[in-house]
Formats: sequence, C-alpha cells, structure tokens
Amino acid sequence: MNPYTGQSSKLIKLIILALFGSISMVLMLLNFPLPMLPQYLKIDFSEIPALIAAILFTPVAGIIVEGLKNTLYLIYTGAADPVGVVANFTAGVLFILPVAMLYHRFKNTKSLVSGLITGSIVMAVGMSVLNYFLVLPAYSWFMGWETMSAQVKWVTIVAAILPFNALKGIIVGALFVPLFIKLKPWIEQKRMNTSSAA
Repeated sequence: MNPYTGQSSKLIKLIILALFGSISMVLMLLNFPLPMLPQYLKIDFSEIPALIAAILFTPVAGIIVEGLKNTLYLIYTGAADPVGVVANFTAGVLFILPVAMLYHRFKNTKSLVSGLITGSIVMAVGMSVLNYFLVLPAYSWFMGWETMSAQVKWVTIVAAILPFNALKGIIVGALFVPLFIKLKPWIEQKRMNTSSAA
C-alpha cells in the first residue's frame, strides 16, 4: 500500500467532515419553532450532514460532525448558551448513533428507516431523562433562576421536551429518507473510493 495514498484518503475524510460540520452549523442557525410548543424549542436540520457522515464513514464521523457544529456555533454566538449547545450535541449523538449502527449492520433503506425510528425514540426518551436530572437544573443555575420543583420539571418535559424531540426525529427522518435514496449511489461510490484508497 502506498503510504501517501493512505494519507491522502485521511485528508479527504477530514476535509469532508470539516465541510459537513460547517454546513451543519449554518443549518443550526436556520431554526424555527413548532406550533403549540414553547418558542425556545426550535427545530433545525443540522443533524442531516452528521447523518450523512455517519453513514458515509462510521458512527464516530457523525459524532465528530456534531462536535464541530456545536463548537463552531459556540464560537459564533460567543458562548451565550453553553447549556443549550451541550444539550444539542447530546441530542444529536443520541439520534444519529442508532441510525448509523443499524445502517452499517444491514446496509439497506429498511435498516435506515428502522434506525431513524429507533434514534427518534432514543433521543426523545434520553433527552427527557437528561433534562430532568441535568439540563433543566443547569439552565436554572446558569440563568440565575430559582431551582425548578420536580412537578415543574415533569410538566416541562411531558408538555414540551418529549414531544419536541419526538417530532424533531420524525421531521428530520422524513426529510432524510428521500434525500438518502437520492444520494445513495454517491455515498456508495465515495465509500468505495475512500476504502480502496486507505
């Protein structure tokens, strides 16, 4: 194996991941609230480049894109909301990991859809638990609010956090499936190119 070819393949992967991270950050800025849910919960499509990276390379590549996106967002906004950024990163990882793991195991559209459903459930349930124990208390501390009672936290989670993350998973998944079907030949070609060069 030519060592320069291997180095070139790694460089291409890094460039692609950096590009996906940048696109993901821009998509994170293009957010909007959902009707009947609190205005502070805003949906975006920044998980899509991370999903593509996780499917194109490995689940770790998707996590790297999530990390890059949130780091760039933190720098761009001047660390105005570090709690929200950490929560966004965690939600993204909880969503993309089941998708990537199931897809890499079976490598078909059915496994992708199963992964998106699983990822939506994992994200919705996981973020509900994390909000109860970590995120909401951290927000209260960071913003200087009074500590939320258990009842207020439960109402916030059941009425807002849980439905928001479930809907986000469904909306992103519904958009990603047709996009993936269109991109599948390109993804397969890129995966073959990078694996043969490595």
